[in-house]
Amino acid sequence: MNSMLQRSPRTVGAPGLIKSAVCALAISVFLVRPGSGQETPHQQPRPVTPLAELMKEAEQNNPQIQAARDGWQAARQVPAQVLASPDPQFQLQQVNVGSPRPFAGYTNSDFAYVGLGASLDIPYPGKLKLRGEAAKRDADIADNRSDSVSRAVLAEIKAAYFQLGYLAETLTLLRDDGRLLKQIEQAAEARYRSGMGSQQDVLLAQVQETKLLRDISMHHLEAGKVQTRLKQLLNRPQPSPDIEASSLSETPLTTSFDQLLSALQAQNPDISAARNTIAREKVRVDAARKDFSPDFNLGYMYERTDPAHFRAYNQITFGIKIPLHYAKQRSELAQAEAELSRSRNELEAQSQQSASELHQQYLIAEQAADVLKIYREGLIPQTRATVEAGLAAYRNNRLDFQALLTSYLDVLRIEQEKWQSVADHEIALARLEQMTGLPLRPESAGKE
Repeated sequence: MNSMLQRSPRTVGAPGLIKSAVCALAISVFLVRPGSGQETPHQQPRPVTPLAELMKEAEQNNPQIQAARDGWQAARQVPAQVLASPDPQFQLQQVNVGSPRPFAGYTNSDFAYVGLGASLDIPYPGKLKLRGEAAKRDADIADNRSDSVSRAVLAEIKAAYFQLGYLAETLTLLRDDGRLLKQIEQAAEARYRSGMGSQQDVLLAQVQETKLLRDISMHHLEAGKVQTRLKQLLNRPQPSPDIEASSLSETPLTTSFDQLLSALQAQNPDISAARNTIAREKVRVDAARKDFSPDFNLGYMYERTDPAHFRAYNQITFGIKIPLHYAKQRSELAQAEAELSRSRNELEAQSQQSASELHQQYLIAEQAADVLKIYREGLIPQTRATVEAGLAAYRNNRLDFQALLTSYLDVLRIEQEKWQSVADHEIALARLEQMTGLPLRPESAGKE
């Protein structure tokens, strides 16, 4: 009887109950995948969508990109409007004396007449040209802003795509390491049945298995969030099929920082917009100085009196609009000069900020590449070998379970960190492409 009581916990005790619960939870997690309804692993996997296709789709369908392009197209129409000369004004005059009836004055007075005239405002030479140049600079700035919006959206799509790839890789990793954890759990159960191990070892293995399932579920949640953001950027309906990212891999960065910095100064749309703003403000300063000069008006009037007694009159007038209130012009000039000074400072600030961000992303890419080399050549093979040797030692009662579990957790953490470094590296390249306009990845080169 005592013998049966001692053996019963090892056969039908708490480990068996917890294991049953874990299996039930595993079935619910693996058979239901978020964003795709009630799917089972037996269904065909979704085809991989290349990143280049998503970028092309975003350029055609993203509303932010389209709105920025529409703003640029609208700004392009302004120069023709401001360069146009003022419209002429036409006048019709009819003067009667002694009668309100139109054209009845000839019979009542010699002063009655009918007049037809036209007048035209003439801006001081150079004013219209300066206004047109300022409008053209506004259109250039709108073009720069459109390019900046397009690059930002594409960079965000790349980042989301790489994050999706990272989640797919780590999800596969968690499932693969789940099989390794299963071997550890089986070894703990075998030692427990043989009387050399403790029930705590089995429970710890099963708790870790439950945590692994929790991590898998959280990965599904994060993938669902990324899918939602990607569909928003692509202007797809949220119930549309999910996007399958290609395998995540490291792209070598062969461009030097000096080359990136030169491209930043030459091709960054935000810096170009700041330069065009300076050019526009210079034109506005010149236009404000022109406002101290007078404008003109030219008019002509033809007056017809009684043709039986008098000849027709022809009248030409020339007027000058003199800016007598110089306080207004001086204030406009001071405002234009202050705006010019501000735009110069904004260019300096934009250049410094962009160069700083460029250097940060370059350092991230370099550091990630160095860390990945350490992971590939050292950490991952070493930790894998450690856990395999530890499993064999544990089975032979030469290693305690906690040390074995720690080595397993090290493998899981290090391999997840490796894939995160790959994603960080690729996202940094995407940011560098956004800032410099250089194609640093294969799909970007193909796009160019």
